[in-house]
Amino acid sequence: MSAAASVEAGLLTILLAVAVALLAAGYGRGVHELWARRGAGEVLPGWRVAAFGAGVLIVLAADGGPLAVLAQRSFAGHMTQHMVLLLVAGPLLAAGAAGLPLSLACPLRLRRRLARLRSARGTRWLRRPVNTALVAGAVQTLVLWVWHLPIPYVAALDRPAVHALEHVCFVAGSWLLWAPILGAPRHRLPAPVALLLLVGTMLPASALGAALTFAPRPVYPLRALGPDPLADQQLAGLLMWAPMDVAVLVAALTVFLRWLLRLQRQHPDEVGPPERASARTEGVLR
Repeated sequence: MSAAASVEAGLLTILLAVAVALLAAGYGRGVHELWARRGAGEVLPGWRVAAFGAGVLIVLAADGGPLAVLAQRSFAGHMTQHMVLLLVAGPLLAAGAAGLPLSLACPLRLRRRLARLRSARGTRWLRRPVNTALVAGAVQTLVLWVWHLPIPYVAALDRPAVHALEHVCFVAGSWLLWAPILGAPRHRLPAPVALLLLVGTMLPASALGAALTFAPRPVYPLRALGPDPLADQQLAGLLMWAPMDVAVLVAALTVFLRWLLRLQRQHPDEVGPPERASARTEGVLR
């Protein structure tokens, strides 16, 4: 890395730390104000605050320390870093339900503008469940595919600013994807729409992972890969393919089971075990 690139990387590291610190401080201030009004743990449970804090720490850890060193050595190491941001940091930040705390941390004038923005026509359109799912899924898929094309990927390797933008896109896209699934209950998608979003997002990610795994030759410049270029690329493809599929399938199964349990509580006579259905059928026949 040249001297100019080293200086750029150092400045970006400082900027990232400041931005993350401001985000954490704003969230903490909003939580303090909310709990001062409603009581500790009310409206926003403590586990959500802990999830948001863990997400912030993981973002910092992914961009520094051993994981960053591993990312510099091979494509597989870089893919590990990407999966940590996409499958760990993003969902944890989304589970933090940061919308309300961050809005409470804003000045009063900005809060009023945000309130007007929430009632605007475009925002109302975006908040419809199907539209939310389409936008979230499209953004996540676009971010994943674009940044793993050879030209953008190499640009991120060569320029620290582009690399920082890449990671911001990963965290923001993942946060947007998981927010309507793991966020505050009042903002969650209906279960059928959430299932379609998860499956629809998993398929393009699996296709990209499979393409990297089964490519007969390296698709990236050799300087972007490890000592054994093809093996490094195949391992990176597996690191994208398997964890992404497992995480999405677990989330989809959880959403589906919660949906069935909710239906059973709401309609106990219609949704139940087969024995109950058989007994009800026999009663009708008699």
